[in-house]
Amino acid sequence: LGVAEIENRQVLEDLCKQPLLAAKGYAVIHFDSPDRRGIDTGFLYQKGHFQPTSYKNYALIVTEDETDKKAKDKEKVEDTDDNVVDIKTKRIYTRDQILMTGLLDGEEMHFIVNHWPSRRGGEKRSSPLREAAAALNKKIIDSLQVINPNAKIFTMGDLNDGPFNKSVKQVLGAKGDEKEVQPLGLYNPAEKLMNKGIGTLAFRDSWDFFDQIIISEPLLRKDYSSWRYWKAGVYNAPFMIQQTGQYKGYALRNGALGPGYSDHFPSYIYLIKEAKK
Repeated sequence: LGVAEIENRQVLEDLCKQPLLAAKGYAVIHFDSPDRRGIDTGFLYQKGHFQPTSYKNYALIVTEDETDKKAKDKEKVEDTDDNVVDIKTKRIYTRDQILMTGLLDGEEMHFIVNHWPSRRGGEKRSSPLREAAAALNKKIIDSLQVINPNAKIFTMGDLNDGPFNKSVKQVLGAKGDEKEVQPLGLYNPAEKLMNKGIGTLAFRDSWDFFDQIIISEPLLRKDYSSWRYWKAGVYNAPFMIQQTGQYKGYALRNGALGPGYSDHFPSYIYLIKEAKK
């Protein structure tokens, strides 16, 4: 599980101790983020199935010069996330990207968890910040593929952009059609889901798909003797959906009417392989 907007490591450890999860043997990978609000990213994994071999955080260095500071807050966005600027250095302190490598039932996999800069100040004006995040992400992926061109890589998280935005489509180069994915390329199943009207968050009655899981080409191959991609989806069970009022049908978030879960639905993918005879 790649997780975003986490207050601290203790939150994840407490979650793993909850009665419904305790017996499943979850463990935590977490780094403190430089984000000024103190929100982090991290991973949860089941020790019985996954053994980390390395993990590292990569800082995203972006400055206010990469966006239009005059435009800040001119376009209101329903988002509590803010790109907080250091007055002296002009650096925007945002989340690191975390790379975790390990063995999934004995097979090496690489996972990157992201929470890219927000859309504060407007989508277009803040786009260079997310394009910089995508460039860092691509650099991490490229470094893994230099070592092993057949690396199985998953990059995931709240990208604050959809599958058709420049950061994902052009900078990462993620394809929405499996047939178009070349060796060393990336496949984004969120593109097909969004074309069907499925999203992970809604704003002004329009759905978008920020919470993506993008995979490398070897996971698309049809030799099922090892783990391969099968299908993707969005987990939006009824208890997670606002049932009444102005935001009926949206993700159930905390509000005046009571506690909720998140303003985003989580996305997921399935991997499959042939059973051993």
